[in-house]
Amino acid sequence: MDLMINGQRRPLDTSRVPADMPLLWVLRDELGLTGTKFGCGVAACGACTVQVDGQAVRSCVTPVSSTQGKAVRTIEALGSDDKPHALQQAWIEHQVPQCGYCQSGMLMAAEALLRAKPNPSDADIDAAITNLCRCGTYPRVRAAIQSAAKALRGGKA
Repeated sequence: MDLMINGQRRPLDTSRVPADMPLLWVLRDELGLTGTKFGCGVAACGACTVQVDGQAVRSCVTPVSSTQGKAVRTIEALGSDDKPHALQQAWIEHQVPQCGYCQSGMLMAAEALLRAKPNPSDADIDAAITNLCRCGTYPRVRAAIQSAAKALRGGKA
């Protein structure tokens, strides 16, 4: 089985990776992409959110076989130290993370939202960002998404 992860073709050893293995464990244990976090294991918290063909999905309940032939994107591909994504920059400016555990999943959900809706309303953000944050930084998350949206639009309202 081959997967397309962060723009790279990644072959998987099917003797080690059953078709029903959750994508989360393939990413973390087989491919060493540990930015995607395990939270609840039942798709409730969103810490494991990645994108499959541009859609935010909970990787803890997504069978790896369902991603074959699709583009999977993880937090590792969102930005870099020298060129952070506008969302990552906004996260820093708005001091969104406290403990930070849920942030990779939240960023991936936010990026999928901004690609679908470049000028989201607060209601759009609330509907799309269903990730749980024990630290309760939701007002800062919303502000950071709005700031990033504006930056991605070239600073235009």
